[in-house]
Amino acid sequence: MTTKTVRFYEQAGLLPEPPRTPSGYRDYPPESADRLLFIRGAQAAGLSLAAIRDILLIHDSGQTPHGRGADLIASQLRQIEIRLEELTHTRNALRAMATRE
Repeated sequence: MTTKTVRFYEQAGLLPEPPRTPSGYRDYPPESADRLLFIRGAQAAGLSLAAIRDILLIHDSGQTPHGRGADLIASQLRQIEIRLEELTHTRNALRAMATRE
C-alpha cells in the first residue's frame, strides 16, 4: 500500500492520524496494519468508504452495535455473504471447466 493511500485513508477518517516522531515522520502503531487490512478487504468485498467509516466508528466506540449500527453491520454481512456465494459459484464453474480437458 502506498503512503499516498494511507494518507488518503487518514483524510477520509478511516485511519486515525498517528503520532509523529521528533523529526516529524508518522509513527504508526502496530494495530494500524490490521485496520488497513480490514479497510482493503472491506473495499474488495464491495463496501463503500462511507460504510467502512461507519463500521469503524462503531468498532472504535467499544460498544456492542445496536440500532442503526447493528442494522448497518447486518446489511453489510448479507452483501458479503451474497458475494461469497457468487464467487463460490464462479470458482466451481472454473474448476469444472479446468477438469474437462
